Amino acid sequence: MQTAIQLWTLRELREPLSDVLDRISVAGYDGVEFAGIGDPGASRRALDETGLDIAGVHVQLDDLQSDPRTVGNQARTLDAPYIVLPYLDDDHFASESAVESTATLLGMLAADFDRPLLYHNHDHEFVPLGDGTTFDALVDQTTIDFEFDAGWAHAAGQDPVALLRRLDGCVPVVHLKDMTADGEPTALGDGVVPLQAVVDAAREAGTEWLVFEHDNPTDPVDAIRAGIDGMRPLLE
Repeated sequence: MQTAIQLWTLRELREPLSDVLDRISVAGYDGVEFAGIGDPGASRRALDETGLDIAGVHVQLDDLQSDPRTVGNQARTLDAPYIVLPYLDDDHFASESAVESTATLLGMLAADFDRPLLYHNHDHEFVPLGDGTTFDALVDQTTIDFEFDAGWAHAAGQDPVALLRRLDGCVPVVHLKDMTADGEPTALGDGVVPLQAVVDAAREAGTEWLVFEHDNPTDPVDAIRAGIDGMRPLLE
């Protein structure tokens, strides 16, 4: 698996993208995941200058629906292997019929692009439904793959290792995130998520990219180093 950092982690770092990417490269990551496309040409040049790869790009639902051609062109310019829908609100997972509609929506969105569309979970997708959850129902019904966020799944009371096994072959990207017992993001190793078991399960499931993300780091510069330092031992 290759290592990356989700740039949402560094949104408070007020530096040019080229400087941010240089920090990430020096720290030793293989790549980055973009939180929004921005200027794809400039971003591609900055990636080339630092030698970083790209794990994917997060694109909001409104943009995917309103102008898929532009999104597709921008993803090609970035050479992003995956387009990721980072969020759908609670209404999309409120019931069995809502999940059916969500699965249909995701399939329609994916058909507009020449590269895979992934869905990124938080914690609100895990509404009890029958013997499982609405997330289980979505996995059964959708035609797209997933960017699985292990931290948010754990915060929802789920077993991220079991879910990774369920997603075998359908989870090319995994967000490695630690959470406190109260379900708040924290530094890798400081929380209650079974990180080593998650990494091992991700590898077995065929995951290509392990992406560090911290939703609210105290210091984004420190988070860059802490993220890769936390991931390296888990990959040995």
